[in-house]
Amino acid sequence: MTDKVFIALQNNSEAQAIIEAILEDNSSAIANESPGMVKIDCPGRLIVRRETVAEKMGREFDLQEIHINLISIGGNIDETDDEFVLSWNS
Repeated sequence: MTDKVFIALQNNSEAQAIIEAILEDNSSAIANESPGMVKIDCPGRLIVRRETVAEKMGREFDLQEIHINLISIGGNIDETDDEFVLSWNS
């Protein structure tokens, strides 16, 4: 059985493009929406791609902007200018 990773973001209009991008790029991801946040669980590995978020937002996106709406994560982070990856394996 693969351990799940997760990312929790504020449930607001600004974070919607990030949430949509995560769900598009991670076919196994499941979003659990509540009034204040959206928690996305994914088995094994979850990736946030700068390019996909930028497409959804219709503008350039710096991955550091994710921290504005980030509430919590579960997993180890591997972060570059183009990808924010969560996994339990290095």
